[in-house]
Amino acid sequence: MTMGMAGAVTGKIAGTPTGTGAGTLTAADAEACASRSYEVQLLAGRLTACADQADALLSQLARLELQGWQSPAGRAYRTALSLQAASLRRSRDALQDAAATVLGHARNVALSGPWGP
Repeated sequence: MTMGMAGAVTGKIAGTPTGTGAGTLTAADAEACASRSYEVQLLAGRLTACADQADALLSQLARLELQGWQSPAGRAYRTALSLQAASLRRSRDALQDAAATVLGHARNVALSGPWGP
């Protein structure tokens, strides 16, 4: 971070008492927030990658359905496979939701300072 940027980052937070030094954001504080935000963004990326892997597995499961196998064993196999696919779809959806939530948290971390949550 350059000295010019550090000077631009330092300032008072709205609503804090003036003259006390409370709520000043230093360059180090801003850098720490950016670093934490980046780490949280990496976590969101890993969650997204897991959701993508679940999608790939779902497409592989679709190829395993063996529609031509019409015996009772074939029907039981397809039923078991469809139950597993439904569970995997729910897991993929939960991973996608978690990735979106974590990404939103990363934005909040970037906006918050050392005084934030």
